[in-house]
Amino acid sequence: MKKLSFALVLVLLLLASCQSDDRSPLDLTIYNSSDDSIGTVKLSEESDGVKVEVSVEGLEPGLHGIHVHEFPTCEGPDFKSAGNHFDTEGNEHGLMHPDGAHLGDMPNIEVGEDGTVEAELTLSGATLTDGKNSLLQQDGTSIVIHEKQDDGVSQPAGDAGNRIACGVISLSEGNQGEAPTDPTESNEEEE
Repeated sequence: MKKLSFALVLVLLLLASCQSDDRSPLDLTIYNSSDDSIGTVKLSEESDGVKVEVSVEGLEPGLHGIHVHEFPTCEGPDFKSAGNHFDTEGNEHGLMHPDGAHLGDMPNIEVGEDGTVEAELTLSGATLTDGKNSLLQQDGTSIVIHEKQDDGVSQPAGDAGNRIACGVISLSEGNQGEAPTDPTESNEEEE
């Protein structure tokens, strides 16, 4: 019986390892509201969450909010099809909010005077494997860049302004995604 249990555990660990290898790293393309490719995001599974490497151009200089959103769709020009911030616990928005944060909340990115940004962030507690905190649960999620800085506490999205760029986080080919069957199923309105 012990040999059978050990073999089962070994098989499960091997399957989990293969799943992680298939999903990490995961590269996606970021599009602006005109549907032009403006850069990439690379997601990598790490022990404390998912590393997010952003490489984007063509943005206004300054700080910009960046979040993971709940649906794997990026329909421009407003990217509302991405839904609200990805949140598995019913938390408030904001890395500085005492009752926060959404799982999809990240620090702001800073775009240089040349309109480019190279940033490395971490989504603590998130994963690319199966489970409640998987960015790939159901059909996936999306990553959205906002026009302004996220203040880290205002509801529901940190007063970060319009959504100006988006990329789909999914295992399927391409990353423009299709609209969810009922985008009104979201539980809150967001900017």
